[in-house]
Amino acid sequence: MNDAIHIQDLRVWAHVGVLERERLEGQWFSLDLTLLVDLQAAARSDVLTDTADYSLAVQAVQALASELRCRTIEHFSERVLERLANLYGSVPMRLVLRKTKPPIPGFSGTVAIERHRNWPASR
Repeated sequence: MNDAIHIQDLRVWAHVGVLERERLEGQWFSLDLTLLVDLQAAARSDVLTDTADYSLAVQAVQALASELRCRTIEHFSERVLERLANLYGSVPMRLVLRKTKPPIPGFSGTVAIERHRNWPASR
């Protein structure tokens, strides 16, 4: 399948981090999500129910970010993938989760992890 829905730079405030203050105060995270889905029916019909409604993914991630409290971005990413699987089934999906300002002295970049579910080896 060559069709995909990409959601890029979805910014959410979440209470995730090894440090207690990260879990108490929260911080910004950024996500990129890719869902490999067949878009042909919606392209022909122009009907929302013929495609994977990406607004549901955005809302699910926002809701999860507001309720979750955990230590690792790995766990956060696993919970996101679970929510997406609940919405869309076992479609191939890719997630990049970035901690936008990790509390590392002298470091001003981002830290990211990439995770996959049912992702084809050739992509």
